[in-house]
Amino acid sequence: MRYRTLDPKLIIETAERLQERIAERFPEAGLRVVAAELVSLSRGLAKAAKALEAPIWWLRGVIIAAVVAGALMFLFVGTILPLERISKPDDAVQSVQGLEASLNMIILAVLGFLALVRSEERIKRKQVFRKLHGLRSLIHVIDMHQLTKDPGALSANFKPTTHSPARITNGAELARYLDYRSEMLSITGKIAALFAQSVNDHVVIDGVNDIENLASNLSRKIWQKITLIEGRK
Repeated sequence: MRYRTLDPKLIIETAERLQERIAERFPEAGLRVVAAELVSLSRGLAKAAKALEAPIWWLRGVIIAAVVAGALMFLFVGTILPLERISKPDDAVQSVQGLEASLNMIILAVLGFLALVRSEERIKRKQVFRKLHGLRSLIHVIDMHQLTKDPGALSANFKPTTHSPARITNGAELARYLDYRSEMLSITGKIAALFAQSVNDHVVIDGVNDIENLASNLSRKIWQKITLIEGRK
């Protein structure tokens, strides 16, 4: 089962090693701070995903109590207040009305029971999307750090303007910088996948897939730049 599930500990260790590598090669870069934030977020989200695996016991207690109360109510209606006490045996109209009322009560009880059963799923779903929102924001922050990393700046004909940002002028260093960003995006996808592993819900899985697709699309843009850099060698 080792290679059939994601290990949160290994994901966190990978993020920590990546942070150390970035700090060693680019100690003054803002990407180092973002990498540290990724490590912190990885630890927090891994704990949150693990916690979601456990049932919400208090909610299940409420559901059991509601089911017991409903069963006792039907027992009371069926034994203490039998139909013949409130209508004559030969009164077909009242009998039909009583039967219809009983059926409506049963239908409402079943719908209420189903709503209670699915409430745990909805609560966990809401918690997952609250966590994924923070992860999505971090992905966009990571993407911001590649906007000024243009391979065109490596050209001998490139002339910066007065307001041009500081750029990496070494092709190998620029490619390594972009590669680090691609690794960070990959890690964010794996963190998101922890929630799909913990909560078996199709809506959660769709949300996780959206996060992974976002990270993959941005990573694809990075590798296009890396390919341009490699083509200049």
